[in-house]
Amino acid sequence: MAFGQPKIEYKSNSEILKMRQAGLVLAEALDEAVAMARPGVTTEAINKVFGKVLERNNATSNFLGYHGFPANICASVNHEVVHGFPSDYELKDGDVLKIDGGAIVDGWHSDSARTVLVGKNIDPADQRLSDITEQAMWAGIAAAANARFIGQIGQAIDEYVTSQPGDELGILEDYCGHGIGSAMHMAPDVLNYNSGHRGPRIKPGMALAIEPMLVRGGIETSVLEDDWTVVTNDKSNASQWEHTVAFHLGGIWVLSAHDGGEAGLAPFGVTPSPIKA
Repeated sequence: MAFGQPKIEYKSNSEILKMRQAGLVLAEALDEAVAMARPGVTTEAINKVFGKVLERNNATSNFLGYHGFPANICASVNHEVVHGFPSDYELKDGDVLKIDGGAIVDGWHSDSARTVLVGKNIDPADQRLSDITEQAMWAGIAAAANARFIGQIGQAIDEYVTSQPGDELGILEDYCGHGIGSAMHMAPDVLNYNSGHRGPRIKPGMALAIEPMLVRGGIETSVLEDDWTVVTNDKSNASQWEHTVAFHLGGIWVLSAHDGGEAGLAPFGVTPSPIKA
């Protein structure tokens, strides 16, 4: 890296395997959180279920207490994009809930997010929003498998989103993915759009959290008085999907996916490469 730029952390295979343990715990916790997300359930109840999964797996939350954040997960509803607080808000039929959480095992981190469409009365436009956001994430991960530079990830996400037929979706530019490893947020930033900059070179030992955030309207956002919750200014609904991805000499491995990314990457012709313990 150039002088004055944050240093990128490169992990050994054994350290990546620790991150995989954290990723599997996180995937289990998100499974149970998503299953809880139905009309009448509070976002705080979902937060507690997530925490119980971490506890029984001897893992800890990397969100709880992070710069004062008060919960195990971010629970952001409808026009809340990211960083929403779990609360006594009862989910309603048709809500768009973003659950973003993390886990630490033996000092190594994982970070992942899913969008949940609550109940049965789902707006087709919200379904499309979530589907395109999820597939954009996989397009970015797939591109990373063969990319030389970090900037190619955002380029692939941008190209996927803008190539979709129908109403245009906005790609948030103020929030992005990041490096991850012995801390949750590390260098480098991973933009979700084509910035025109190539960024750092992708090398074995890197681990990245790739997390596109799309909106049905404009990309202008504000932060609420709690100093955390990010909302769209035009009140349009938002979606977020995220996985933690590691790079090693054998290839790419999606650490926070149960199958290592096999199903998500298959449509892009990419096969993940697990590290053997």
